[in-house]
Amino acid sequence: MKKFLFDLFPLILFFIVYRFADIYAATATAVALSIAQIVWLKVTGRTIETTHWINLTVIVLFGGATLLLHNDAFIKWKPTVLYWIFGAVLLGGRIIGRNPMRKLMGQQISLPEAAWNKLNLSWALFFLAAGFINLYVAFSGRFTEAQWVSFKVFGLMGLLLVFVIGQSVWLSRHMQLDEAGSRADRGPGKTP
Repeated sequence: MKKFLFDLFPLILFFIVYRFADIYAATATAVALSIAQIVWLKVTGRTIETTHWINLTVIVLFGGATLLLHNDAFIKWKPTVLYWIFGAVLLGGRIIGRNPMRKLMGQQISLPEAAWNKLNLSWALFFLAAGFINLYVAFSGRFTEAQWVSFKVFGLMGLLLVFVIGQSVWLSRHMQLDEAGSRADRGPGKTP
């Protein structure tokens, strides 16, 4: 839970600063906090995950362009680019014969190969779809900047939460089937 809140901290402060200032102050805050997070992780000797580096790179590039060019379109593209990178990594891994989701979660759960492939594909498709949805909210002209900021913070997080719950239900059903199959192989009265 602490890690989750730590990772969300720049996003939460982006939202708060936006409410009291503007998109540029919020962007500067998110960039500064993302850099500070990496520095803090480095100084305290904690693991800096690949996702931290990817997020830092994207926020510095797109946030920096927003501030330098005084154009909010760049920061509006940031969630889409980040999600599409994650989706591309998942799909690219499968193309070269690897399963990034198994590498990420393989120590925690045991699934058959087909389930790992479905899990990887579903996450890739989620990230790609979330990127498109962000573009629609940001650039369709149907939503204000304030609505996009709220969507970026709460809408995308809500979509992610619903997706994670759905994935958890699917995984738990699949893992129960896997465990039941293992028990059936042992036969009645046999011990492991």
